Amino acid sequence: MSMNHDLRAPAETALKQCMGLQSGESCCIVTDDERWPIGKALYDVACEITDDATILCYPPGDQHGEEPPKTVEAAMAEPDVLLAPTTKSLSHTRARSNATAAGVRAATLPEITEEVFVSGLDADYESIREHCREILAGVSGAEQIRVTAPSGTDITLDPGDREWLEDTGIVHEAGAFSNLPAGEVFVSPMSADGRVVVNGTMMPHGLLDKSQTVVFEVEDGQVTSIEDDAVAEQVAAAAEEVGDAAYNLAELGIGTNVAVERLVGSVLLDEKAGGTVHFAIGDDASIGGDVDAPLHLDGIVRDPTVYADGEEVPLPTP
Repeated sequence: MSMNHDLRAPAETALKQCMGLQSGESCCIVTDDERWPIGKALYDVACEITDDATILCYPPGDQHGEEPPKTVEAAMAEPDVLLAPTTKSLSHTRARSNATAAGVRAATLPEITEEVFVSGLDADYESIREHCREILAGVSGAEQIRVTAPSGTDITLDPGDREWLEDTGIVHEAGAFSNLPAGEVFVSPMSADGRVVVNGTMMPHGLLDKSQTVVFEVEDGQVTSIEDDAVAEQVAAAAEEVGDAAYNLAELGIGTNVAVERLVGSVLLDEKAGGTVHFAIGDDASIGGDVDAPLHLDGIVRDPTVYADGEEVPLPTP
């Protein structure tokens, strides 16, 4: 059976541009029953580049961050290049962190669908890396970041001494790790004050209807009110475990993937869309902050304007 050609171009981008797989290297694809067509497309392209390609498939896990079977964990630590298109995320597992600690260069593709694979990876990642560099140059060192949007977002953030990070999707160094699709510049601010009106994508809703918004107010870096029952309930449940940490404003991210022409309801893809920003509530320990919480809820804002110390930062758009 020949490969579905729709999946071929993004698979080539992932292996050649993003991972830089070479003919003398080993490559392992870890996938599950529900993501098999994407795993197989990646494997077929890997086999054209190197003789040392393997694919492992296992039943989908129950939750994000759940450890894979021991056999899969053992295999993940062996290759030069690892790609993991899975239903439940392997990003924050010991299996993945042990693999990259051992020098594997890895990318996870959590919850990836064929639509997201094509729209997010049929892209020029060298240009996405350039967009990241331009945004970084605009925001780095600024004492104050302000974000406004026509829908009512107006929030001022203090990055403090927190480092701005980038997710370029270019994974060419041993031990490097990325999510794919990629393309964002982000920071965990020391503090923030203002109002966020999410009008793109936010879990548990997915893509919001045109008239639907999730509004939250922020004071001193803490979310003080959430005008949405479903989101408010998720945060309140986490707060029963960790208290105020659940209400931390965890992240400002700026999307740099100009291949994403429209939001589709996948946070993995939509938070990378050029010309959008996203804010997250909850955990920031994994992105340079100091708050541990059992949730990280991203909400995407359309048509934002970003100011660094009063100067507008140009955003890349499709």
